[in-house]
Amino acid sequence: MTDQQPTPPAPRQTDRWLEPGPANMQVIYVLYLAGFVIGITVLIGLVMAYVNRGKAGGWIETHYTWAIRTFWIALLGGFVSLLLMLVAIGFLLALAVAVWVIVRCVIGLQAVSRGEPIKNPESWWI
Repeated sequence: MTDQQPTPPAPRQTDRWLEPGPANMQVIYVLYLAGFVIGITVLIGLVMAYVNRGKAGGWIETHYTWAIRTFWIALLGGFVSLLLMLVAIGFLLALAVAVWVIVRCVIGLQAVSRGEPIKNPESWWI
């Protein structure tokens, strides 16, 4: 009788889209965009951004900040537009917020694909 330890199982292989980095950031942007059709994906993207922020380092950190701020600013804009729908101007504001989110996601996707940081991730604008 030998006293051998069983070998631990090999770590699970992923496509690296769950690990902090460019692929993960692209998934987050796509989840934000998919949120216009399937609302819950925005929350999944937000959780992924919060979980991976601070782990990637370097230029990709600006993208996590950008994505998190995009969510919270859009939520604020959506709430204000909902309140203003009583006066009818809220519909235009809601459309403007949707366009703003789409533009920020496209800017983020382009920057990630080029390997560039977001120039001003703390910005409220584009």
